[in-house]
Amino acid sequence: MAPPVLSLKDINLHWGADPVLDKLEMHIGPNERLCLVGRNGAGKSTLLKVIAGLIEPDGGERWLKPGISVAYLPQEPDASSYTSLHAYIMGGLPEDEQDQDYRADVLLDELKVDGSIDPKSASGGELRRAALARTLIGEPEVLLLDEPTNHMDINTIGWLEEYLKVWRGAMVLISHDRTFLTNLSTACLWLDRGQVRRLDDGFEKLEAWQDKVYAEEQENLKKLDKLIKEETRWSVEGISARRTRNQGRMRRLQALRSERRGVIKATGDVTISLGGGGKSGARVIEAESISKTYGQRTLFSDFSTRIARGDRVGIIGPNGAGKTTLLKTLLGEVQPDQGHVKLGTNLDTITIDQKRMALGDDMTLMDVLTGGRGEWIYVGDETRHVMTYLKEFLFDPSQARTPVSALSGGERNRLLIAANFAKKSNLMVLDEPTNDLDMDTLDLLQETLGDYKGTILLVSHDRDFLDRVVTSSIVLEGDGSAVEYAGGYSDYRAQRALSLTAIEQAEAKSKAKVVSIQSAVPKKTGKLSYKDQRALDLLPAEVETLSMQISELEAQLSDPDLYSRDASAFDRISKELTEKRELLDEKEMRWLELEELKDSLK
Repeated sequence: MAPPVLSLKDINLHWGADPVLDKLEMHIGPNERLCLVGRNGAGKSTLLKVIAGLIEPDGGERWLKPGISVAYLPQEPDASSYTSLHAYIMGGLPEDEQDQDYRADVLLDELKVDGSIDPKSASGGELRRAALARTLIGEPEVLLLDEPTNHMDINTIGWLEEYLKVWRGAMVLISHDRTFLTNLSTACLWLDRGQVRRLDDGFEKLEAWQDKVYAEEQENLKKLDKLIKEETRWSVEGISARRTRNQGRMRRLQALRSERRGVIKATGDVTISLGGGGKSGARVIEAESISKTYGQRTLFSDFSTRIARGDRVGIIGPNGAGKTTLLKTLLGEVQPDQGHVKLGTNLDTITIDQKRMALGDDMTLMDVLTGGRGEWIYVGDETRHVMTYLKEFLFDPSQARTPVSALSGGERNRLLIAANFAKKSNLMVLDEPTNDLDMDTLDLLQETLGDYKGTILLVSHDRDFLDRVVTSSIVLEGDGSAVEYAGGYSDYRAQRALSLTAIEQAEAKSKAKVVSIQSAVPKKTGKLSYKDQRALDLLPAEVETLSMQISELEAQLSDPDLYSRDASAFDRISKELTEKRELLDEKEMRWLELEELKDSLK
């Protein structure tokens, strides 16, 4: 093994009385590609700053091979002392290379950043890309990147990944993007309780290795030093159990994707055959030949989709492609220039966007979840004790009365997820929910979405998260096309490659639209039978009546004193509500089947 270019030995660092780094030792060899992982609050960013020489430890030694240069990308770059983003990027070059403006121009072009922009008026994404360019421009021998994919669109992430694959130097990466780490890392550094464990294998082997370590710790827990806190044991058991549950969820997701593949109607140039609140209608969203143009630019054209109850649809594309506009159009918030959108019945929508809700620093965790109303919280239609609910979201119950100001950034994000998921809904809209989330919180979010009974619309640049969550993906390439593919990001890439090959072979043929329906379609007769047409005419009113009756029953059950006042009435209303919901489900499914049959006969 080649001698290291950077080493840490016996590093000690304390924040208050607790050690962040405890006699830590690690080495970085030339050309090594290391991912640095650890639980939220473990000190990953702090360790990276120690490696960069930006934080002086309380004790120990940092050694850097003479002549070796180090560049560091922070999570929150500061360019306020520069007059332009171009000048900020040039600051990454040594003084004797400040005349080489072309190096900044190349990176600005690759990252699609306007170098003349004043940093004070730059967007978060523009500043982030400029900071990345500043880190790369000097071509250092050691590259330290703290969450380089945060707030980057999917195209920029792909560009960075390819750029780093041929990087001639060592790198240490902190990222929540599993695909990014899997494609780049050759070894893993696991920061855990102030110490670094090393796995001489890529990120794809990390979780199995961690599970093995956890299992060994659980086996020997009684022999461990008494200084190991109880919450460490609890967290280890929680992580292992969560991974086991997620394996089952992934199997269910594959089954849902198989169902979704049978109903996707492709549009554009590519042809493919393929707990919340009360129940929504069986058909949640139907878009027929919708188009949207701003100025001279077409965002999407002649796009159609049917989203049914329980579908989990991802929306993918580069920044500026029109993802948010398409999302708002599907939700009825923006009207299409052509075509139409129909929303289903009884929709109860909640939106979790990049800004998320504000948290008051003086509020406690219990206040955030209960609104200051005692120790109980409504989660959908259920009542839960706040201590139990907090534990499900990886908080120790003793934190219930902790002020929000004492939480880390990752813990705040986790609390926001817990607060939003407690709200009653059957349609959840998530716009870039993975930004700034650590891996534990990402796992938790995936698990929670896996249990969600409603419909999900998800805008994300996180390829792995899309692969783990969605049943289909609507992709905007940025050229005015919008195409729906069964499955997640990886499925889209594979299907697109096959579709493009098929298109090249059939270039002379007219565009075709294929709809694959699992149930057999009767021979076209031009119209429905009298019986089916009569049923189709009556079903909308029947569904509306049932929906009103269900709302009335739900209102009666919402009385917190009903059970104690009249237990038999509570039981009777609950039974009637269950029967009405089942009947509504049957009628909505019949309505959907008849509508599809009618469309097939046109």
